[in-house]
Amino acid sequence: MSTPRSDRMTLVAFMQASNVSVYSGSWRYPSSAPDYLNLRYYQRIARTLEDGCFDLMFFDDRLAMPAIYGNSVADAVKYGARPIKLDLTAVLGAAAAATEHLGLGATYSTTYYEPFHVARTFATLDHLSGGRAAWNVVTSVNDAEAQNFSVDAHSEHDRRYDRAEEFIDVVTKLWDSWEDDAITGDKEAGVFADPDKVHELHHKGEFFTVRGPLTVPRTPQGRPVIIQAGQSGRGRSFAAKWADLIFTGDPSQPVATEHYRQQKELIAESGREPDSVRILPMVYVIVGETEQIAAEKESIFLNELVHPMASLTLLSEVTNHDFSGHSLDDVVTDELIDSVSGIRGLVQGVKRHVGDQPLTLRVLANHRATLLQGPRFVGTGAQIAEQMQQWFESRSCDGFVIAATHFPGAFEDFVRLVIPELQQRGLARTEYSGNTLRENLGLERPANVFTQGVPAGV
Repeated sequence: MSTPRSDRMTLVAFMQASNVSVYSGSWRYPSSAPDYLNLRYYQRIARTLEDGCFDLMFFDDRLAMPAIYGNSVADAVKYGARPIKLDLTAVLGAAAAATEHLGLGATYSTTYYEPFHVARTFATLDHLSGGRAAWNVVTSVNDAEAQNFSVDAHSEHDRRYDRAEEFIDVVTKLWDSWEDDAITGDKEAGVFADPDKVHELHHKGEFFTVRGPLTVPRTPQGRPVIIQAGQSGRGRSFAAKWADLIFTGDPSQPVATEHYRQQKELIAESGREPDSVRILPMVYVIVGETEQIAAEKESIFLNELVHPMASLTLLSEVTNHDFSGHSLDDVVTDELIDSVSGIRGLVQGVKRHVGDQPLTLRVLANHRATLLQGPRFVGTGAQIAEQMQQWFESRSCDGFVIAATHFPGAFEDFVRLVIPELQQRGLARTEYSGNTLRENLGLERPANVFTQGVPAGV
């Protein structure tokens, strides 16, 4: 059965359980809250997002401090370049307790975790939140993460995706290992559950051996929502096969429109309904009561708050290359691009912004640490709603991942000034329609693989 495209945008809030937002200079903003180590900090933000009827509060993650630059964490610590990353299990639990409808998503790595651990973590969250869990599937990015897990170097790109394919296959089967009606709870007969409806996997693959079943029954959503953000060819194919939500990082609308078209084709080729998968670019939103106020905020974020060394530290992290032997004003040459495995896609994206002018490491680094790395919607609430509507209705996206410039303030301003404009245009909900994240996204509940494709309840 065909899934019609929603006439409402999917809205996701991009979070870090950190001293900063995705914008690495945010800790320096005068009104930024200093209590990011307190659960109430995340609960306040979650309640704001639920007031705005956001679909999902999503947390990015890394498993190491930025440590590639100069083979040291010193600059990351000194300049506040994302040195803090809290464990997301506790953070999501706090957010779940403070909300009733908001989806709750987190990044967990298929390279450094085990399938049983991830399956149990997100199944537990899905139960305790009443069906609001989402997992962002990543393969991790660099050697610093490897070295926190008893490995000297990060494994090769395609090898990581080979592992990820088997990993997610095992996780989904663990989530399905209890049939929906397995628990009978017959106190008189003394029978808690039907053993014929709880399945052992006995999985033996190239990377994993997992007996199963999971120690958590099948969840309200059947399976938590799957997020993927891979930008490589292998990553896009992986997302086409598995993802419910695909996060993208396209620098401009023409690029986003073409990416959207290509990704929908890949989804169809994988045998899935293209409109059942939401494609969501990450964007910055800087909103003010007037154009002047918004422009002044933009100038502060672009020009005043990010230290150049923080930029270079984060560039080294994302490309897995030590740039400490370079000056910020060094030109990015073809030879440098060829020598750095993780830089090619980044360079291509940045060149679309800067045109024919020489591309230096300073410019490249700023695209990883400031508001240059993706589209910016700047203006009044009505002006930003107009830009978002144009992207959505031209099929450049199915909604947006909103990246906050600072906490608190960014999401509060968005909910106060932009959400009412989107609601008036019929592009954002005024209330939640379902009980689970899948219901609110308009996604079907997956069939259980152990009941031979028969939908639950049939």
